[in-house]
Amino acid sequence: MRSDKVIHILQAHTPAPAVSYCFDLWKESPFELKLTKSRQTKVGDFTSKRTKAHPRITLNHDLNPYLFLMTYIHEVAHLRVYLQYGARVDPHGDEWKTTFTNLMVPLLWENVFPDEILHELRRHMVNPKASSFADATLTQAFRKFDANAHQYAILSDIPEGSIFKLQGRYFRKGKLRRTRVLCRELQSKRDYLVPVDAQVTDVQFSLL
Repeated sequence: MRSDKVIHILQAHTPAPAVSYCFDLWKESPFELKLTKSRQTKVGDFTSKRTKAHPRITLNHDLNPYLFLMTYIHEVAHLRVYLQYGARVDPHGDEWKTTFTNLMVPLLWENVFPDEILHELRRHMVNPKASSFADATLTQAFRKFDANAHQYAILSDIPEGSIFKLQGRYFRKGKLRRTRVLCRELQSKRDYLVPVDAQVTDVQFSLL
C-alpha cells in the first residue's frame, strides 16, 4: 500500500497531533489500511490470512477521530503480536495487553484526547479489555463526540422488552448475555445476539 494513501486516511480520520505517530507505526510494520462501512459488531479488525507479508487492518469509516485513533492502535498491537508470536498466543492475552498499552502511552495527553475521554482512557489502559465497548464508561465518553449521537439510543440504556430499529429491522430487547443482548427480530421471529452498546433508533419503550 502506498504511503500517501495511508497519510491521507490518517489525516482525515485521526486527531492532527497523532498523525505522524500513527504513520510511523505503519512505516515500522507496513500493512494494508482499509476503511469499511459501519459495522455494528465491530469497529475494526486485523487479519493476515495468507502470510505475514500481507497483513490488513480495517476500520469503520464513520468513527469519530478519538475512537478511530484508539481502534487503530488496538489493531496495530494485534499486528505487532502476530509478527512476533504468530498464532501461538491468546489474541487478547498478556502479550497483546502489554503491546497495546506501550503503543498507547505516547498518546495519552491533553493535546490528543479531550479531558472527558483522557481520564477514562488512562483508567482503561491499566488493564485494557478485548473490546473497548466492554468498558461502558469509556464507551459513553467516546460516544459524546459522535457527530450524530443525538439520533441514537444505546441498547444497554433501554428497558428489556422495548422495541428498537437496527440496520433497517425491528427487534425486541431480551435478556443480557455478558456483553450482548438476546433480541428477537420481529418479522422473522429469529433471535440474535446484539452488542450491548449498539446504537439503535425508533425506540418504543416497554412499560413492564
